[in-house]
Amino acid sequence: MSKLKGLLLTEGMHGMISQVEGLAKALDIDFIHQKVEINTLAKLLPPKITPISNLFFKRFSVPEIDLVISCGRKSVIPSLYLKKNSNKKIINIHIQDPKVSLSNFDYVIVPEHDGLSGQNIINSKGALHYLTLKEIQKNHSYLSNKINKNKQQILLILGGPNKYYKYDKQSLERIFETVQVLAKKNDLQIIIVPSMRTPPDTIDYANKFFGSESLVIQHVDKKAYLSGLSIAKFLVVTCDSTSMISEAALTGKPIYVAQIPPKRDDLRFRQFRDLFSKLNIIKNLENSLEIWKYEKLDETNRIANLIKQKL
Repeated sequence: MSKLKGLLLTEGMHGMISQVEGLAKALDIDFIHQKVEINTLAKLLPPKITPISNLFFKRFSVPEIDLVISCGRKSVIPSLYLKKNSNKKIINIHIQDPKVSLSNFDYVIVPEHDGLSGQNIINSKGALHYLTLKEIQKNHSYLSNKINKNKQQILLILGGPNKYYKYDKQSLERIFETVQVLAKKNDLQIIIVPSMRTPPDTIDYANKFFGSESLVIQHVDKKAYLSGLSIAKFLVVTCDSTSMISEAALTGKPIYVAQIPPKRDDLRFRQFRDLFSKLNIIKNLENSLEIWKYEKLDETNRIANLIKQKL
C-alpha cells in the first residue's frame, strides 16, 4: 500500500518546522515542506477575517497530496484554501491555535495548557518535535572525544531573546554562575549548546565565562545537541523555549529550567512550565541537584497514533 502524500506549511521558523516534520515522520507519510509567504495586506489582517483566497499569499506549486499539516498564523489561509479548492478530499491538520473557527480543520493539535477543547481537538503536553530516542542514542558518541571522561556532564541548552524574554548580561551571568557552582559542587563538566535563536555574543560570553574546562559548542550543531542530551546526567534549559524543554523530556533525565525575568506577561510559558512541574518533569534551577524519575514524554508519536486510528 502506497504512503499518503503530505504538504507541510510553516512560516519557516525552526520550532514550527520541527513540529510539522515530527508529526509527518511519525505518521509515516511522504511529504514536502513549503515555506508560506503572505502579502502586505494579509500581514495586517488576523486569519479570522482574511478571505480564503490565494490573493493573500504567494502562490506555490502544489503536488498531488492527501493531507496538509500546517503550523503558525501565516499557514492558516493557505491550508484552508487548498482544502476548499482541491479536486479531492484533503485532510488538514493544524498545529497551534489557528485563531479561526476550529471546524475549518479535520484536526487541531494544541498544547493542553491552552485550554481549547472540541471534537476535532487533540491536546498535547508541550510541543511536538522531530527528535526521537533512537536518533539521540545514535549520536551519543559525537562529543565523546571532546568531553572529560573522568567526569559526568551537565548540559546547558541556551535559547535566545524573543517577545517575552530579553537575554541581558545580568540574567545570563546569574544562570552561568549557578551552573558553574553546581558543576563544582558535584564534580561535573559543563557542556553548553546554543540554538537557532542564541545570539553570537551570548556564545562569546559563555566562552569567556566558563573557560577551557567546559565544552562550549560554537555554532548550531544538531549532532552536538543530540549527543549532549544522550551523554549528560543533568539537563538545564532556559525558560524561553517550550520546544527544547519538550525535546529534553524525551530522555527521562532530570530537567532544570533556568529562569529569565519576562519583559511582558508570559502566561502561556508559565502555564506550560506549571504543567511540566505537575508531571514531575522539570524543576527550577536553584542551588542543588537531584535525580528523579518521570515517564518519558513522546507526544509526537502518541498523537500520530491517535490520528492514524482516526484515519
